[in-house]
Amino acid sequence: MAKQNVAEQFVDILVRAGVKRLYGVVGDSLNPVVDAVRRNAAIDWVHVRHEETAAFAAGAEAQITGKLTACAGSCGPGNLHLINGLYDAHRSMAPVLALASHIPSSEIGLGYFQETHPDQLFRECSHYSELISSPKQMPRLLQTAIQNAVGRSGVAVVSLPGDIADQPAPERAAESALVTSRPTVRPGDAEIDKLADMIDRVQRITLFCGSGTAGAHAEVMEFAGRIKSPVGHALRGKEWIQYDNPYDVGMSGLLGYGAAYEATHECDLLILLGTDFPYNAFLPDDVTIAQVDVRPEHLGRRSKLDLAVWGDVRETLRCLIPRVKEKTDRRFLDRMLKKHASALEGVVKAYTRKVDKHVPIHPEYVASVLDELADDDAVFTVDTGMCNVWAARYISPNGRRRVIGSFSHGSMANALPMAIGAQFTDRGRQVVSMSGDGGFSMLMGDFLTLVQYDLPVKVVLFNNSSFGMVELEMLVAGLPSYGTTNKNPDFAAVARACGAYGVRVEKPKDLAGALKSAFKHKGPALVDIVTDPNALSIPPKISAEMVTGFALSASKIVLDGGVGRMLQMARSNLRNMPRP
Repeated sequence: MAKQNVAEQFVDILVRAGVKRLYGVVGDSLNPVVDAVRRNAAIDWVHVRHEETAAFAAGAEAQITGKLTACAGSCGPGNLHLINGLYDAHRSMAPVLALASHIPSSEIGLGYFQETHPDQLFRECSHYSELISSPKQMPRLLQTAIQNAVGRSGVAVVSLPGDIADQPAPERAAESALVTSRPTVRPGDAEIDKLADMIDRVQRITLFCGSGTAGAHAEVMEFAGRIKSPVGHALRGKEWIQYDNPYDVGMSGLLGYGAAYEATHECDLLILLGTDFPYNAFLPDDVTIAQVDVRPEHLGRRSKLDLAVWGDVRETLRCLIPRVKEKTDRRFLDRMLKKHASALEGVVKAYTRKVDKHVPIHPEYVASVLDELADDDAVFTVDTGMCNVWAARYISPNGRRRVIGSFSHGSMANALPMAIGAQFTDRGRQVVSMSGDGGFSMLMGDFLTLVQYDLPVKVVLFNNSSFGMVELEMLVAGLPSYGTTNKNPDFAAVARACGAYGVRVEKPKDLAGALKSAFKHKGPALVDIVTDPNALSIPPKISAEMVTGFALSASKIVLDGGVGRMLQMARSNLRNMPRP
């Protein structure tokens, strides 16, 4: 049996850690690793057209599966292209291992062709970034990187010079056990008792939930029912907490709707559950606040806390629920539920008037029809910008659907690359990329990746020929829009030229049929929908001090946007209120 080289040993360790795919673009310094993947049946090389796509795809796969994923870039410019997707994965707490291939080890520090210092460049977007300088070092260093990525939920980067990758591997030592999953974290009894005491001493309590409530839906609902609390959420908490929620009062923040803002400001105690909600201007400063989070560095960094509880939301609530007294007064909860339903009733009219005749098509209508026609277990990947608004307000979670996007990093062009990673996890699951024309055109080259691998991703393109969110920022700041217009091709024709299914929709009456046909198509498909560029959205509560670029203006040429099936749920929650 031939002796392994370092690249082969590297790939073997990735396989033992559960990595199924390595996303990247081939290149000279990376060739030994790519060849090792070619000869290893347990792992696949996914050839994308841009390394940024590789990192986004790996991050999306990690978010869907919860398992370690990997991407790679060749030396210098190749691995530099990974950085934006790695920032997103890291801020999304997705366990990703990035291989940054490097120049020959003897040339490092001498200004060699394509020289960079990747071990330094990636430090801000990773928990761990180190250079392999000898074959003997590789196994332990890679193991450490894997354990950082998995154990700390984020990115780890390994820089590997191409010449070292091609050298003989050290004699195989005993295989070390690898960390492949995270533990749950239970707070101490003292913290749980303090939180229980705070809850028992007040009457009006609001829960505000983030992505840390994943897997804790039942516990949050039981807790809210026990303390008669309205439940609001951040965007990343929507998919985990909004469905089957009789206490739902919507979402706060720039994309907000409903009564979440009022519920968080009119309570006596606000409990933040698993959220690192970034917009502290939307959080109250005159309310008692407790926060529960498994990441201690998140505690108190957005608002002044009266109690910080370090723990997993699910385990914390399991310990807390038996210790709090059940409340009987529903007046605050019912008042917020009524406000929520009223708020949704008011804005839903914005897209219902003559919607079947409005040209260009209301994007709210597109999102509403998409929500109705998509599978109950579909994965939606969402571009940053106005697509975030339409997904936040129209895509209905149900506990089986997933909605992922660049919600913490806020990068353009993320939806298509994320759809690639999501679709590779399960070719039989419907994956829908909700793309804006600006984001799609930025990394449009990787539509060819869908065709190359016959990935059945459905790209639903909201084509308003502009950077809609940027126009909104300029508009409400009193600035004329400038540099925001896109001169676009017929994207459906482009899709067909690439070998995919493509259809263009310009009239509302053609929308449902076009989406149904695309969804039935077995391979990749693109639906290019010409939407109204004047359909913009602002949150229900905002002031000039809240976020730079979002100031109220005398001329708001905006639609507040509808809310789709959320209105039905809000009405149902009102009907289900106990009668005195």
